[in-house]
Amino acid sequence: MVNIMDAPVLKKSWPSVEDYLSIHNKRDYDLAVNMLNRLLDEVGDNEKHPLYSFLEVLGIVIENYETEHYELDGASGVDALKYLMQEHNLHQDDLPEIGSQGVVSEILNGKRRLNIGQIQKLGARFKVSPAVFLDNK
Repeated sequence: MVNIMDAPVLKKSWPSVEDYLSIHNKRDYDLAVNMLNRLLDEVGDNEKHPLYSFLEVLGIVIENYETEHYELDGASGVDALKYLMQEHNLHQDDLPEIGSQGVVSEILNGKRRLNIGQIQKLGARFKVSPAVFLDNK
């Protein structure tokens, strides 16, 4: 690790990088999530990719913002799904991996529970742990 005081290049470069790693409001958050999704598409899990460590740091910055501004603890799996649908501007018919629009409607209205297969597919779709969609009741 380099001492920050011994890193004049970093001090000089930080202003050009700061905007990518600072989230002050919902707009910044949306831009950061969009950037993270684009990075995930390009970098994936290739640890040798030159942007891999940037992807990791951006993920941490986003997670910190979410922890501070979005309370999901105690939320049901359906609550998490509704939240993610809203954040991604999705409608019931945009989730064919969990069923027809009617099936999604029943899940969102509490008439049907998510099954393990649907939970796994939602985790992959939204790039979150499938545990997000489990109910802790």
